Amino acid sequence: MAAFRYQAYLPDGSVKEGVIEADSARAARARLREEGLLPLLVEEIASKSRRRKRLPAVLLAMLTRQLATLLSAGLPLERALAALIEQAEEPASRELLSSLRSRVLEGQSLSSALAEAPHAFSALYVAMVAAGEVSGRLDEVLERLSQHLETRQDLQQKVMFALAYPAVVTLVAIGVVAALMAYVVPQVAEVFTQTRQTLPLLTRLLMAASGFLREWGVVCLVAIAGVAIGFARLMKIPAWRERVEIRLLKLPLIGRLLTAVNTARLAGTLSILVGSGVPLLTALETAKSLMNLAPLKQAVADAMARLREGSTLSRSLAETRLFPPVLVQLVQSGEASGSLAAMLDRAAREQTQQVERRLAALTTLFEPLLILGMGAVVLIIVLAIMLPIIDMNQMVR
Repeated sequence: MAAFRYQAYLPDGSVKEGVIEADSARAARARLREEGLLPLLVEEIASKSRRRKRLPAVLLAMLTRQLATLLSAGLPLERALAALIEQAEEPASRELLSSLRSRVLEGQSLSSALAEAPHAFSALYVAMVAAGEVSGRLDEVLERLSQHLETRQDLQQKVMFALAYPAVVTLVAIGVVAALMAYVVPQVAEVFTQTRQTLPLLTRLLMAASGFLREWGVVCLVAIAGVAIGFARLMKIPAWRERVEIRLLKLPLIGRLLTAVNTARLAGTLSILVGSGVPLLTALETAKSLMNLAPLKQAVADAMARLREGSTLSRSLAETRLFPPVLVQLVQSGEASGSLAAMLDRAAREQTQQVERRLAALTTLFEPLLILGMGAVVLIIVLAIMLPIIDMNQMVR
């Protein structure tokens, strides 16, 4: 059976949209007519699934946890998916689940059905589900996967919230300064010009800057936008992007933060894959595809090459000299004790805490610097306006 999206008239003349399962589009129309509906549009969902957008991370984590709960309660996979379809409120999730259920009813495994929807499910997701099917512990694997997705979502939200405040303060500061330079300074400058007195150097510089911004401000904005677009295109070139990211990793605070974020992702992915029975090399290949920075991706590839030559994971990671020593030490401890998955999970949690601490440090550092910078610019503008007024008062006396 296949899943079909439909639009049909109700007896009262209103239009109803939904998802229906049938062997063919013709059978789907027949079922709709049996239910008293007049079909307007019937189209197969699976045929368009590759062009759809990725599901939101929050929704994906919720669906994964619900599926794990239903499977742990003893429901067959097909009935669990049917229950999720009935509970789904968003059309995107309902269509996706219907497509998956149709493939499962056709005899495909859940992992192969997920692999046909790369817009919604990552390589990590598919690999973990496949491992759960092989081991017969699909419900446990889905539970761990939902925890992983929720932890990653929490980390992303913390990063976004930490960067939101400095970004807002910066935009407000630029807006205030631009308003002062474009509207306030020209009016004050006109008054000073009428007095025909010799203006202080700071005032003359401010008036020149104001005139430049009023005449060339739009050109400057266009030029900045052009530079940003050009830089974005250059970042699509692998060699250029790798050079930029290497320099980013060498920065004192930002480099350590980026390394900690990617290390937490690497350790967390390896933990759940190795713990689910996935071979280490396969787990490393999946983890590499989920990392953001090209130098760290190359480091993982180098570690995989050393593993194939017979080296241990801890020694392979240590020889790259890009990953934190705590990761290497915990991996070495896990290899020696036979608890690699547990040590990787511990490393992921430790690196996540490192990210949170570094974000707090960056926020604590940037907030006063932004406020001081904005205050200094406003102070310069006020001084440039007040100095001629003070000179005029002294002349009157």
